Amino acid sequence: MSEARKNVVAVGEVLIEFARGGDGRYALSCGGDAFNTAIYLARAGIDVSLATALGDDVHSDSILALTATEGVGRELMLRLPGRLPGINLVSVDANGARVCHSWRAAAPARELFEVPAWPQIAEGLVAARMIYFSGITLSLYSNTGIGRFLAILELAREKGAKIAFDGNFRPRDWANDIGRVRAVFLETLKRVDVALPAFDDEAALWGDASPEATVDRLQAFGIDEIVVKNGPNGALIASSGGREHVPVPEVIEPVDPTAAGDGFNAGYLAERLRGRKPRDAVFAAHHLAGQVIRHRGGIMPRPDAVVH
Repeated sequence: MSEARKNVVAVGEVLIEFARGGDGRYALSCGGDAFNTAIYLARAGIDVSLATALGDDVHSDSILALTATEGVGRELMLRLPGRLPGINLVSVDANGARVCHSWRAAAPARELFEVPAWPQIAEGLVAARMIYFSGITLSLYSNTGIGRFLAILELAREKGAKIAFDGNFRPRDWANDIGRVRAVFLETLKRVDVALPAFDDEAALWGDASPEATVDRLQAFGIDEIVVKNGPNGALIASSGGREHVPVPEVIEPVDPTAAGDGFNAGYLAERLRGRKPRDAVFAAHHLAGQVIRHRGGIMPRPDAVVH
């Protein structure tokens, strides 16, 4: 299966998105946190594939076409007959905040590790140099799916893969079952090498009082490399070299904060995979996140998608 070997495999879902504009009309696109990160990794020149499941409809066809255009590997994207991808309806409230309503309960991505072809996904993950996923990824799966995924991560680590995880926490995705979220995350963190949490998520889920408290908690799991994102307040790095706060070079008033974290993660991982030091990688991540939030939607126009 040498043709399936990739530097990175991102695991997650792709949603069809309808975003309402100022004129009341809806524009059609697609997105998803792991998907967005995979695209920005590919634009940065990283060999990356996406592991997910789609339907066999025209919208799934368009997702596959976009993935091909962006240079993201498709060999781990399953097609399930008669199924449709999830839908995300996006609008803006009176305060200018993004409001999302999702229809995802029957999305095929939720069954990635339960369909008959799931061993194919497992094989592709074990062959990767790095596996990237998020808390939203975990929220998709049943206990059976999570158990299989975690077992695959263990095997992949034994084969030399690094596991990168963003604890992207959305209570509604978990039916507000905080106990289940914590139990799943606790098992997941035992298998993580690179943690890329956002402080506001960690504070909401665990009650962390500061990014330093987040680092303390994650280091108890033996995680070697931690970058706590804290929006315009910069990022806190913790690694074998100690701890260091890296400020945002320029505080930008966002046009749309969607996918800022996805862009940051891609910018950071791309530079680390090239061998750059964590501090340098964080500056690259800040730069890409700053570019992303200047545009509406999770995937910005290609000419601006450059990681320096």
